[in-house]
Amino acid sequence: MQFLTVSDEVVPAIYSLNINERFGSIDAVLGCGDLPAYYLEFIVTMLARPCFYIDGNHNDTELTESGEVLRSPRGCVNLERRAISYAGLLLAGLGGCLRYNQEPGAQYSESQMLMHVWALAPRLLLNRLRYGRYLDVMLTHAPPLGIHNGPDRPHHGFRALLLLMDWFAPRYLIHGHIHRSYGFSTVTETRYKQTLVLNTAGYRLLTIDAQSLQQC
Repeated sequence: MQFLTVSDEVVPAIYSLNINERFGSIDAVLGCGDLPAYYLEFIVTMLARPCFYIDGNHNDTELTESGEVLRSPRGCVNLERRAISYAGLLLAGLGGCLRYNQEPGAQYSESQMLMHVWALAPRLLLNRLRYGRYLDVMLTHAPPLGIHNGPDRPHHGFRALLLLMDWFAPRYLIHGHIHRSYGFSTVTETRYKQTLVLNTAGYRLLTIDAQSLQQC
């Protein structure tokens, strides 16, 4: 299966009438936050593929041309603190970033994020009983602590996400938040124990062999 993973930036090559020529072969879209609703709606409308997403710390409501207040992208599935099975893959999501000011938005303390991880735990344990594994793909906005982090607090990751990988061993953890244009690091892929951590700020194409995961 091939996934288009997106976050943080509206990419002209995607927000284009030629999107099907470039990305028409994908099976689904994975969104890791800080993207306008109109962008995700455009992608799912043009590609006619499902989209699973979580919010970042800068996701705000939008006003449509008709005056409707849009709080989330229509036609997309919000994975915030949820775990689902899709086409044989086990997906889950946790949005937001480490709290660094008092402005509104999805900012959390370490203890709050740990509670979010615990909120996922019952479903992940059920996955283990039902499928023999906890989780295949974890979507987050912020990275784990010490992996793809920036030098300042707003771009530090969560220790709670390290614990999630320790306990539930997803094959992939895909995050945004760390724009490549910031120049913090050129590293966008890091192996942590059994998990491949990927920074998808902007976009990337990811191929996953669902059958091989089901046999693990």
